[in-house]
Amino acid sequence: MTLGEAAPVLDISGVSKSFGTTVALERLDLQVRPGELLTLLGPSGSGKTTLLKIIAGFESPTAGRMLLRGRDISGLSPARRGVGMVFQHYALFPHMTVAQNLAYGLRVRRRPRPERERRVAQLLELLQLDGLGGRYPRQLSGGQQQRVALGRALAYDPELVLMDEPLGALDRALRLEMEGEIRRLHRDLGTTIVYVTHDQQEALALSDRIAILRAGRLVGLDTPERLFRRPPDSFVAEFFAGANLLAVEACEVAADGTARVRCAGEEVRCPATARPGEPALLAVRRRTLSPRPSAGALRLRGTAVETLLLGDAVELTLQHPRLGRLVASVDADECEDLRVGADVDLYAPAGEPVLVPVARA
Repeated sequence: MTLGEAAPVLDISGVSKSFGTTVALERLDLQVRPGELLTLLGPSGSGKTTLLKIIAGFESPTAGRMLLRGRDISGLSPARRGVGMVFQHYALFPHMTVAQNLAYGLRVRRRPRPERERRVAQLLELLQLDGLGGRYPRQLSGGQQQRVALGRALAYDPELVLMDEPLGALDRALRLEMEGEIRRLHRDLGTTIVYVTHDQQEALALSDRIAILRAGRLVGLDTPERLFRRPPDSFVAEFFAGANLLAVEACEVAADGTARVRCAGEEVRCPATARPGEPALLAVRRRTLSPRPSAGALRLRGTAVETLLLGDAVELTLQHPRLGRLVASVDADECEDLRVGADVDLYAPAGEPVLVPVARA
């Protein structure tokens, strides 16, 4: 049985949550596969943290149910679910040493002392915290505290580990380092993880699959690459892939999932996630735009209104006479002589734009 065919670790069916008249989640269905790291991604207010709290047992669903390895956990307290949790601000016990924090879940579950000591020693080595077992959280760096929080959640081998924006309190350099640590631990241990973030780059770097939420609904679920290159609708294209959304004058969608599109007086053939007859927009990712022409490319001519140096790339904003503002990320050496106010031709190579359906409001 392959990863995709195995029975899900977590099966969420028809889960809804309302706070008074406010709908936080709406009839959400989601399955988490064994050994995968699935990220819940969405803007503020999308419902991702509410869903994580419901899985953990800190909130109760208004409707629906959840099965953990086939066991209905919908009405169980957090302690009875057997789910590990890593919080954004670590939530370590300040009066306990590193070793005592790591052993806490094992002690609560009345594991024998020799087993606790053996497991703590394993975790200290795995988390690269050798020699720090006797220290207190206040004596650790932010990255070391995060490792302890991860270890505490993993100590008793839970069926599922939940991570609520665990890197949100770290600076950029430390965040990148911890991304590597989480990837390594996930690879080495094969733990099933549900991970919440609002950071698209973090989701791209860590996830086996990404579930994108908007206004309490699941609007995208796939691998990072497929969501990035073939977004299911205009919201995912803009929010996750950072795409420009261009109005189309005409389009024909073929049975093979490709389309012929007329946009700003130009014609291009491209992949399509829109179905025939659906209102659609042309999604063009910033990084695919280039000043170099190519066969079959969509040409977009506009006036440069802003440039922003981003190291090896320049974020270039154009004002297009028909399409409004467009943003491109162009190699810095391709536009070193570019000046604001100049007319610029940019090209989206054939096959790179995607015809996407207009997202449901």
